[in-house]
Amino acid sequence: MDIFLTNNLTNKKEQFIPRERENVGMYVCGPTVYDDPHIGNARPLVIFDILFKILKNNFPKVTYVRNITDIDDKIILSSQKLKITSKELTQKITESFFEDCRFLNCENPTHQPKATEHIDLMIQMINGLIKKGYAYENNKHVYFEVKKFPDYGKLSNKKLEDLIAGSRVEISDNKKNSEDFVLWKPSTKDEPYWDSPWGPGRPGWHLECSAMSKKLLGDEFDIHGGGIDLIFPHHENEIAQSRCANDTKSFANYWIHNAFITMSNDKMAKSQGNILKIKEFRKKMSGQVIRLALMSAHYRQPLDWNDKLLIDCENTLDKWYQISLNNFNSVKVPDEILKPLYEDLNTPGFIANLHNLYEKANKGESKDLFISACQFVGLLNETNEQWLNFKKNRVSLSETEIDKMINLRNKARENKDYKEADRIRNELLDKGVLIEDKDGKTLWKFK
Repeated sequence: MDIFLTNNLTNKKEQFIPRERENVGMYVCGPTVYDDPHIGNARPLVIFDILFKILKNNFPKVTYVRNITDIDDKIILSSQKLKITSKELTQKITESFFEDCRFLNCENPTHQPKATEHIDLMIQMINGLIKKGYAYENNKHVYFEVKKFPDYGKLSNKKLEDLIAGSRVEISDNKKNSEDFVLWKPSTKDEPYWDSPWGPGRPGWHLECSAMSKKLLGDEFDIHGGGIDLIFPHHENEIAQSRCANDTKSFANYWIHNAFITMSNDKMAKSQGNILKIKEFRKKMSGQVIRLALMSAHYRQPLDWNDKLLIDCENTLDKWYQISLNNFNSVKVPDEILKPLYEDLNTPGFIANLHNLYEKANKGESKDLFISACQFVGLLNETNEQWLNFKKNRVSLSETEIDKMINLRNKARENKDYKEADRIRNELLDKGVLIEDKDGKTLWKFK
C-alpha cells in the first residue's frame, strides 16, 4: 500500500517514494541532554517510532538515525549551575532519556550517535565550507554566510528578511551579516573544547546533525523529522550547510514535523512554567497510557494535555485489557486496518479501527487480529497480570482500607452529608481508586 506524508518542503501531502527501495533512510533530531525530557519531547519519540514501524512493514531495510546532542551552550550552563562536569550531566540525562524511551515502548533506532563522538567530521565539514567560500573565520569563530545559499528559507517558505524579522538572531561583531550562523566557536578555560585549525573550541548546534546524518545516511537521504519548532533556524541551517558542503541539489527529500503539545491551549515551554517531565509519570502511570494519549491527535495538530485525556486513555486500555492476552497468536495486520497510518500517520483514524476490532474481539471474533493491531503501534505490550499489578502497586490503600472508606461514604450519603461523601470519593480517586454506584451497591476498581 502506498504511503502518503505531508512534506513541509513542498507544503503538501505527497506519496512517499524512497531514493532506494532496498534501504530507506530517516534522520530525526534527538534530545539536547541538558535536562530531563518533557512530554513535549515525547511526542516526536512516539510519532517517528510509528513511522519507523510503517516503513519497516513496507521496505526491506530502514535505517533510522536519532542523534544525541551532548555538547551545547545549554549543557555548559546547566552543568555549571549544578557544579558538575558537562560529561557527568550528559551521561545522567542520556540515561534518563533512554529510560523514557523504554517507558514509552519505543523501539531503538538503528543508530543513536552522540555529537561528541563526531567532532572530527564536523571540523572536516567546516574546512570544506571555508575552501568553497561558503564560510569564513573571524576572531576564532567560524560562520556560514547565508547570502551565499540562494535557496535559504525554502523549507520555511519565507524570504530571508521575514525569517530574520520573526526570530531572535544572535548578535555578534564577529559576523559579516546578522543572519550568518555559527559553525565553530571558541571555548574558555572552564568549558569543554576540542583542538581545531581555529583554536580550542566546539561546534555549532546546527552543524552536528549535518555531520552525523552524512556519515550514517549519506549526502542525500529520504526523511528528516523533528518538532515544528526546529524548522527555523535549525533545519533551515542544516539544509544550507549540508547542500553546500556536499555539492548536492537536495539534502532530505521529505521533511516531517510534529506540532506542539499545549496545556490549556498554551504552548508547553519552560518560559511558561508548565513543563511536565516524562520521568514524573513513570511511577504513577503506565507508559502505554502516555503513548495512547500522544496518538490521540493527528501529529500535525496541537495536542492539549490534560487530566481528562489521560483518564480517558487509561479507561480505554482498561477496557482493551479485558481481552485475555493468554493463548494469543500474532498475525499480520492487513493493510486495510493500517490504512489510516499510511495516510499521513492518521493515528486517531487507526485508534477508531482498534475500537472496532475490540468490539469484534469482545464477541469472540478476531481476538488475535485485535491484539496484533494494538501491538503494531506499541500498545498491549504487557500481560493482563502486569497491567493489573501496576495499577494495584501505585495505590497506597489496602483493600480493607478501601472497603472501610466506601462504608464511611455510604453512611455519609445515608445521613445526606453529600459534601463528606464527595470528599471521600475524591480522596479515593486521588489514591487511584475509582468507585461506581450501581444497582444499590458501590463497586470499585483501580483507576
